[in-house]
Parts: sequence; structure tokens; C-alpha cells
Amino acid sequence: MDFTVALFAIIFLSFLILFLAMLVRIKHGKGVIFKQKRVGRDRKVFWFYKFRSMSNKRDANGDLLPDRERLTKFGKFIRKTSLDEIPQLFNILKGDMSFIGPRPKDVKECVFFNEQQCQRFLVRPGVTGLAQVNGRNSINFEKVVEFDVKYVQKVTFWRDVKIFFKTFFVVFRRKGIDAEISPTETHHLCDYYNDILLRRGDVTQEEYDQRVAFSKTLNVKDVMPSSDAQKVLAEAVEEVLAETEEDKAG
Repeated sequence: MDFTVALFAIIFLSFLILFLAMLVRIKHGKGVIFKQKRVGRDRKVFWFYKFRSMSNKRDANGDLLPDRERLTKFGKFIRKTSLDEIPQLFNILKGDMSFIGPRPKDVKECVFFNEQQCQRFLVRPGVTGLAQVNGRNSINFEKVVEFDVKYVQKVTFWRDVKIFFKTFFVVFRRKGIDAEISPTETHHLCDYYNDILLRRGDVTQEEYDQRVAFSKTLNVKDVMPSSDAQKVLAEAVEEVLAETEEDKAG
């Protein structure tokens, strides 16, 4: 059903898709589509698509500026209206995503998940989900996971229908889009989960570096190991990287 609906949606929205692609090209330069490795059902890594909402502005050293400085007015508009999410229709066609389900997370975040949080990988990730219609970007990561696990534990057709139509209401009202600094948290609500854990002291710098390095070794179609296996593999990756540096120094 997802495949059929996505196919018809692409055909119906083809002119809008082309128009948005041209605007993104004009506003942000080369690279219309933002592509990122994320983790889907059964911990499988896939390419996730969105329209780019940021420019390619760089500093004097040639490094990309922070995300908040590269986000353009047009980028904010397509984010607020969720028009940047339209390319995920192609993710649905490929079978990597569904219309409804937990939003897919970046690989470098997922390697820090515990087993409870990994329950989100029991179903296909979605373009929208229970968390998105109950706060969107205005709730912290732990609350998002709570909604994701709640959804996974009871997937029903009518709940999906309710989430689908409620999504239009949330987008139209633009509720929960602009995240603020939470008074009870030590991070910005849009920050990556791995960075949040490091700042809170929930992981050491060494463990952080190991897991992030390990996440970079995961390729599309790879299956992300369990939490315990990740720790062992991350340590192995760290040893290999250390040996490589020693060889270069020698």
C-alpha cells in the first residue's frame, strides 16, 4: 500500500518536485538533495533523502560553517512547511521507509542507543510518526523515544490513519517546529543525541570517539550490530586507527 500511494504521490506532485528542486538549486547551489546514512528496520543502514535547506558557506579554512549559520530563509520555509521531506517518497518506493513510523536517525546517533531505544528498529521508519504529532521538534530525545517505543508496541491501521491526518493539522498550524533551549536540559533540542550524551557526561570522550569512528565504517545495506557488539567493534576500530596513525608517523 505504501508503495502504491508513494508512486501516485510522486506522479501527482511531479511539477511541485521539479519546481522545488529548481528553487533549491538557485538558493543553495549545487546538490539539490541532502543525502545521509540512517538506520531503518532490522538495523539496516540506508540513504535518507531530503531537499537541502542549507547553503555550502565555508569559513576561511574551507570548512563548512555551523548548521545554524548555513540555514537560509528559504531553508527555514521548506522545513516549517515540511516541503523538504517530499523526496522521502522515493525512500518509500525503495522500501526503506513507510509513511508512518519512528523518524529515522543518523547512524552516528544510533550507535549510542541502548536496547530499549533499539526497539524502534522493529518497524520501518516513517516520514511522520507518533512523536511528530505530539510535539515534533519541541520535545527532547528521551520523549521522542518514549513515543517511538509506544508506537512499535502497538501498531494498528487506525492509529496510522489518525497520525497521517493529524500530521496535516500539525504542519498547517506549524506546531513544535522551532525548538528552544529546554530549561531542564543542558542541550539544544535539535542537537545530535551522541553530542547530548557527551555534554551530559553520560559517555566518556574516549567512548564517544570510538563509537563515532565505528559509525563511519557502516555502509549502506550494512546491519548495525547490537549495543554490546558495537562496544567491542568500536574498540577494534580505535585500535586500527591508532595503528594507522603510528604507521604514518613512522
